[in-house]
Amino acid sequence: MTTPIRPQVYLGSRAPNFTADSSQGQLDFYDYIGDSWCLFFSHPGDFTPVCTTEIGAFAALHEEFKLRNCKLLGLSTNSRETHIRWIKDIHQITGFNVQFPIVCDDDRKICTTFGMIDLRNFDAQGRPQPIRSAYLIDNRKEVRLVHAYPLSTGRNTAEILRCLDSLQCFDKHDKKILTPVNWVPGDDVVVSPDLSPASARTVFPHHRCVRSYLRLTPLDPDI
Repeated sequence: MTTPIRPQVYLGSRAPNFTADSSQGQLDFYDYIGDSWCLFFSHPGDFTPVCTTEIGAFAALHEEFKLRNCKLLGLSTNSRETHIRWIKDIHQITGFNVQFPIVCDDDRKICTTFGMIDLRNFDAQGRPQPIRSAYLIDNRKEVRLVHAYPLSTGRNTAEILRCLDSLQCFDKHDKKILTPVNWVPGDDVVVSPDLSPASARTVFPHHRCVRSYLRLTPLDPDI
């Protein structure tokens, strides 16, 4: 009896490496990421309607992710040949070239390892069907964000980009800040509760104290 593959991916865990075929040829996950961040996201299959809109939207944002040193990597359950035909169709429909690879996961090993599955959805062969999962993985190969959408719901690409900005802002400021609800770059941030009042006055001299547990500050020193 085959031992089922258990998901190995959690916030803070090291993303497991894998080697697989893709729309751009054989791919080693760690080599592909290199020293960059990576958005790794799954799809249930090629030539499916919601997935087509999503791939097109990510293709449109390719340069935005590149500016943030973040590579894009898709996953679907079909072959390289089918991926290539689908990518051409996506370009015809959306007008955007898909410059990032799409991993081939016909046997569902990668999506199962990453937990990109819904145990209520299986294909005709009884294999788990990938849902719309998305992982932001940093340049240390650490999983920093996990999104899971059901098959019926397309992703919000702007929200994923916003989350990447938040995580990179958090790292840039050495974990001294957090980002509040609906934050986008340029908005005030929250001073970390771990920062003492004295340290907060030194590091963020323009911060304001709404409550002892809620301190807000601009990041632009001229504000």
